[in-house]
Amino acid sequence: MNTLLALSRAIDAINRRVGQAVTWLILIAVIVSATNATVRKIFNLSSNAWLELQWYLFGGVFLLAAGYTLLKNEHVRVDVLATHLSRRTQLYIEIFGVLFFLLPMAGMIMWLSWPFFMDAFVNHEQSSNAGGLIRWPAKILIPIGFALLVAAGLSHLIKCIGCLRGLCPDPRDTHVGKSAEEELAEQIAQEAAQREAASHGER
Repeated sequence: MNTLLALSRAIDAINRRVGQAVTWLILIAVIVSATNATVRKIFNLSSNAWLELQWYLFGGVFLLAAGYTLLKNEHVRVDVLATHLSRRTQLYIEIFGVLFFLLPMAGMIMWLSWPFFMDAFVNHEQSSNAGGLIRWPAKILIPIGFALLVAAGLSHLIKCIGCLRGLCPDPRDTHVGKSAEEELAEQIAQEAAQREAASHGER
């Protein structure tokens, strides 16, 4: 089990580094989007290549950060019933979900997307839009992203089993304090309260 936990730590380190690197794609996407919009408004110039580059960058963020998101336990959950069960039962449900849903789904998409990429690479597939980009750099993100998600799923599975055996902490407790959803809900509630207070003040 110690060997498996070491493998889990190695997988987590890879996904952590990828996730941190991918954050720069968001900044690049913002710069590209802002530059494209500025040039279009001022000089009345535009290019499908810049628009498609934004899509590629967004796809890169979405796909490459999937494993990192699982590592940080930030995927959306609807645990209406599970939250009322014991922690041990919740871990068994987690293991079942990873084995019978996450890994088969992610593994199948990873496997099927490889020939999808190879076909675009071998045939030098080009965008059908005028001035568009080549397609294979976007398509290779699919197998890579789902490979990272499969690896993260295996790591999560190992940690769940390790937690049941008392060898590691619960992998679902990866954040300290409030979750991103809770922080967003509080922010929305505060903004609504401020608007209501401002409307009462105007009266």
